[in-house]
Amino acid sequence: MYMADKRRYDTMGYKRVGRSGLKLPYVSLGLWHNFGSQFPHDTAREMVLGAFDMGITHFDLANNYGPVPGSAETTFGRILKEDLAAWRDELIISTKSGYLMWEGPYGEWGSRKQMLASLDQSLKRMGLEYVDIFYAHRPDPDTPLEETMGALEQAVRQGKALYVGISNYGPERAAQAIDMLKGMGIHCLIHQPRYNILDRRPEGGLYEVLAEKGVGAIPFSPLAQGLLTNRYLGGIPADSRAAGKSVFLNPEQIDQATLDKITRLNQIAQARGQTLAQMAISWLHRDPVTASVIIGASKLSQIRDCVKAQEAPPFDERELKAIDEAAAV
Repeated sequence: MYMADKRRYDTMGYKRVGRSGLKLPYVSLGLWHNFGSQFPHDTAREMVLGAFDMGITHFDLANNYGPVPGSAETTFGRILKEDLAAWRDELIISTKSGYLMWEGPYGEWGSRKQMLASLDQSLKRMGLEYVDIFYAHRPDPDTPLEETMGALEQAVRQGKALYVGISNYGPERAAQAIDMLKGMGIHCLIHQPRYNILDRRPEGGLYEVLAEKGVGAIPFSPLAQGLLTNRYLGGIPADSRAAGKSVFLNPEQIDQATLDKITRLNQIAQARGQTLAQMAISWLHRDPVTASVIIGASKLSQIRDCVKAQEAPPFDERELKAIDEAAAV
């Protein structure tokens, strides 16, 4: 029988999310790839419970996480029921809707029909009455923004979500969505962008919008699908994601120029007394808009390594310049 570690809050840092009363842990655990039905349940359980024992209170899901789609929520629901039910009020559980989930015209994108039906399915899979954060997973070019944001508002009014957020929205669209929700009497809590040392798109205006409007950020893919770890420093391992059939990372993306970049970045991390993964997470936290960082993992030791990122000293200007130069070459 699981009993939570009584010291779980002793060392984890928590940051306030924008202009809200909610705090999130320095690192949050994303259940994107390694928590579905094709992954051993015992390993998934070990990671979720181990993460909570480290003070990680936020678990990030989406309707289509797996594989197979939906099965990550089913896995988490089982862990919640069998192990974490007594600690539900200490958890922040998020889910999303927007990517393809079921057949037919209502199985993806941002219509009110799709968003609210998806949320109901997610709640059922996890055995929950509400989620803490419900996201519009991506902007829909064909559905009026008012409809998608109205679905988020309705989720809050119905008591099925405490907070709402957006993900993968560019600066202009994000500003429109945030203002629209405000006009409905709902604060957009958080934005979830892809952001890491090698992918700087949120620096093209998004973070400025979020800072101005009091919305927090929680970057995903902070380790660039594993590139910003020690995994590829010696090339492409035979058992790595890039060597497999992943559509998110393939050998063509890991050319010599990329390997040179991560080698230089690793040297900076070592000089700071960090692993490359730890430095990549610390770097995202250099901006106060970042409330937390979502990591993925396939083993508990990876989570432990990432959590240690918070122990590092702040970056000085010399280090930040060196990181910019190493990533740009």
